[in-house]
Amino acid sequence: MRKIFRQIYVQVLIAIVAGALLGHYFPHAGQSVAPLSTAFIKLVKMVTGPLIFVTIVLGAKEMGGAGALGRIGGKSIILFEVTTTIALLMGLWAVNTIQPGAGLNLTPASIDASVLSGYERSMHDTGGITGFLLNIIPDSAVSAFAHADMLQVVLFSALFAIGLSHAGKAGETAYKFFEGIGAALFGIVRIVMRLAPIGAFGAMGYAVGKFGFGTMNSLMMLLLTVYAATLAYIVLVLGGICMMCDVSLWRLLKYIRGEILLVIATVSSEAAFPQLVRKLEALGCPSGVVGVVMPMGYTFNLAGTCVAQVICAVFIAQAFGIQLSVAEQAVLVGISMLTSKGMAGVAGASFITLLATLAAFKHIPIEGAAIVLGVDRFIAEVRATTNMIGNAVATVAVAHWERQRDDVCMRETLGMPPKAVTR
Repeated sequence: MRKIFRQIYVQVLIAIVAGALLGHYFPHAGQSVAPLSTAFIKLVKMVTGPLIFVTIVLGAKEMGGAGALGRIGGKSIILFEVTTTIALLMGLWAVNTIQPGAGLNLTPASIDASVLSGYERSMHDTGGITGFLLNIIPDSAVSAFAHADMLQVVLFSALFAIGLSHAGKAGETAYKFFEGIGAALFGIVRIVMRLAPIGAFGAMGYAVGKFGFGTMNSLMMLLLTVYAATLAYIVLVLGGICMMCDVSLWRLLKYIRGEILLVIATVSSEAAFPQLVRKLEALGCPSGVVGVVMPMGYTFNLAGTCVAQVICAVFIAQAFGIQLSVAEQAVLVGISMLTSKGMAGVAGASFITLLATLAAFKHIPIEGAAIVLGVDRFIAEVRATTNMIGNAVATVAVAHWERQRDDVCMRETLGMPPKAVTR
């Protein structure tokens, strides 16, 4: 029994239940423990940038240099674009089939859009797609790490790895130095992850204390649509990818169950990033693949965001009685593909992508986003979790396609039977 309670996922689960009970019976006390979650996430972000840097630099050496980085990055981008497009189409199918907003008969005058003001300012501050592309290049190497911008860190790390690969014998000393730094960083991760239950307790206490269990009763059909479409995406799309790559999705989910619980509690996929990197490497994925696919995935592979975004947009149209043609919905999907990338790295990005989509689409009143804001916290849980699971699956898949995955290690770790040897 004592061994069970030492498991991190068990501790996180207990913390989630304890936080929910505190928030339900003592709402003010529940809201007051929010800094525990904030502190934990800040600790994780503190180590994420340096960890990405070291992983990519050492991984590039392991994989064979710049050519391997480019090949892995190219395969990752193709996979991300295909899966996020499918996610958008599945969300579109679900919201048109269930029609959660039908019959609400809302008008722009009946909506208090003042709650959107802060999000709209953030949306305009990003500079759109052009601003996003320019923002990939950091003002300085230090600023990339200071702002914890994953894509900037990936760019600098990749360039540094390429430069170091041409340093010859002088680079060998640097590699040994970074190996020591990597060991120290993972030591910090082990310490920080011991605090995961505290972070989960603070996040759940705040969520239930502020919003209450009853909040989920309103707009329940919208939540049901998002949850159903997301579950279908995980089972059919991610399950299909796993099947093609000779891995069990169910066993993989069981393997990362602790990280899944942590993301659900904190509503932040970044909270599980360092530990997930370590687990994927322990699963048999080379550090070079993990170091490229995972950070890129957190910017480009946002399938959970895509599913929820298109459902919410069409839900708002249905709530206002607006009938969207097939051509208009196709345009909506295209805009959503762009905005989901253009808002990466922005605080509250997932909700801001919805505002940006509505602002660009113009057929749906942007004021309607206010009715979604009330339940965005519950949508965000499944959104962030799906993003994280998708990145884990993508890493396992790319490692398989690169023929670099240790399948013997993977099968032993996941408890899968040994692969039959064909003669």
